[in-house]
Amino acid sequence: MLFYINSVQSQDTTYVEILDFNATNSVSWVNQIPSLKEDNKKTKKGWFKRLLLGKSEITALQKPVGVIGFDHEEGIIFDQGHGTIFIAKDNKLEIPKFLRKEASYFPSLVGACILPDNRILFTDSKLNKIFVFSADRKQVTELNNSLELTQPTGIAFNKSNNQIWVIETGAHRISILDITGKRIKAFGLRGHGPGEFNYPTSICIGSDEKAYIVDALNYRVQIFDTHGTFIFEFGENGNGSGFFASPKGIASDSYGNIYVVDALFHTVQIFDNRGNYLYNFGAQGRDINQFWMPSGIFIDKNNHIYIADSYNSRVQVFDLNYME
Repeated sequence: MLFYINSVQSQDTTYVEILDFNATNSVSWVNQIPSLKEDNKKTKKGWFKRLLLGKSEITALQKPVGVIGFDHEEGIIFDQGHGTIFIAKDNKLEIPKFLRKEASYFPSLVGACILPDNRILFTDSKLNKIFVFSADRKQVTELNNSLELTQPTGIAFNKSNNQIWVIETGAHRISILDITGKRIKAFGLRGHGPGEFNYPTSICIGSDEKAYIVDALNYRVQIFDTHGTFIFEFGENGNGSGFFASPKGIASDSYGNIYVVDALFHTVQIFDNRGNYLYNFGAQGRDINQFWMPSGIFIDKNNHIYIADSYNSRVQVFDLNYME
């Protein structure tokens, strides 16, 4: 398939246009969290001084790795640098009051997903646990304290069968849980063949109900049905478009396209649900529409795209403009 790539900039918007014979798509930058105005203000005040005063004074991101987004400007942000969770609303960042205590520390936040009842599940790969962030955002509890996991990272919820899929990176396997956190089955072992893994990290459930799993050190994405049966794979290690160098987060839009964040490419690559490379957006840098070692990604029901721009200490938000 032949594509013409056109980069366009204006005062308020930066986007890339990808043209083929059948469609015109664009990804438009719309916002960052914190806002540019707030980000500049925090830089002048000095976030390090607030860090010394305690969690109640921390109002800036350090190393965001995951995000659940709502309506461009709002979201739940998982900050591995501070070991805590921020709520972003009305261009303000705040740690929930009950998490400001020193005891509420998560040393290695990684993955997160949202449940139909608005609760959020998130993993900590050092604590080897899955946690539940309540719908009112006033409580965090452990999902199942009898569940034994080995370095849990990526997590996703399949609403078609009410199952939770969690990646155990250290065990090179995937565990499928019921809604209470009880393990139904596990599959995978270390290797390079179909259904085998080499440090898997991230997962999403596509609109086709298939599980798309980033098999990081095999530099590929593996696809499974709802029973955990291998279907196909795509990707390999390389330096060009459509290849992977350090694949991180993965997400799916409502049209079934698959988005893979690559930290070393400082970009997001988009594939169709058959694994065909379509286009990418982003480049290395600190301006809008640029990334520095990005990691997590979340796409909401309106196709707003949220990228955890980890080493730029922010979340960038984009709109997908899709034309049939």
